[in-house]
Amino acid sequence: MKKILLAACCLPFLTSCVTRRLYNELDAKYKNCAEELERLTGEATDLKSQSFDLGTKNQSLQSQLDDAVAERDKLQIAYNQLQKDYDNLEKNSDQAIKAEIERLNSLKEELAGKSSRVAELESKLAAQDKNLRNLKESLSKALFEFEGKGLTVEQKNGKVYVSMENKLLFPSGSWTVSNEGKTAVGQLAEVLAKNPDISILIEGHTDNDKIVGNLGGGITNNWDLSTKRATAIVNIIEQTHGIDKKNLTAAGRSEYAPVALNNSATNKAKNRRIEVILTPKLDEISKMLNDL
Repeated sequence: MKKILLAACCLPFLTSCVTRRLYNELDAKYKNCAEELERLTGEATDLKSQSFDLGTKNQSLQSQLDDAVAERDKLQIAYNQLQKDYDNLEKNSDQAIKAEIERLNSLKEELAGKSSRVAELESKLAAQDKNLRNLKESLSKALFEFEGKGLTVEQKNGKVYVSMENKLLFPSGSWTVSNEGKTAVGQLAEVLAKNPDISILIEGHTDNDKIVGNLGGGITNNWDLSTKRATAIVNIIEQTHGIDKKNLTAAGRSEYAPVALNNSATNKAKNRRIEVILTPKLDEISKMLNDL
């Protein structure tokens, strides 16, 4: 600011020495910056038009965040260059100086606002990741006695997966949950009841063996069997106090999402399973990304 005031005071004596070319170059740089801001604004508008799949696109949040950080850094570089050019400007008119000051201040305010929103989004994503780690640890502790019996708990792609092989849950060819299975699912549900902001998807999976005969209740194929088994698990979970039934979804995947080749009895046992997929609700984070 002192430099600006000094330049303004000296302007009447140096007006005749002003280099029009220098002024035009700086003005062109400012226009380029304005065009870049307009482009970024357009990109932000494009982001608003993209549908956001809460169940499958959690990973893209981090990618969009990285893009926002890159845009913020690009704005910072543009602002630094404008500030340098402005500081090197020796002569100009009072009107031009005021206009350039307004442009710089506007750019600085936009940069500060975007930086603040990016920092807030980074904080929320970090908190979400921490909550998922805590959830995974709580589930591992609650289900420890079932490890080694076809039950695993892991965190990946921004979600927590609880996988239970059917040998822990159902008799062969049945969708009636065994007593040991009810105990395992009940302990799982107790943890989930303490995490009401988690969406719960229960998927039933089978191997590729075809249904022979009639298992009862009209079940004649793996689609029906996998759906029946997923629904049986939901029926147990929803009875737990504190579970929000709106968070529950049951789905049958039949034989079409295996975790191993169906080329041995061991691998087929791995494919016959229930997957409980726990996903944090992303409405707030999605809105913040759209507002960038």
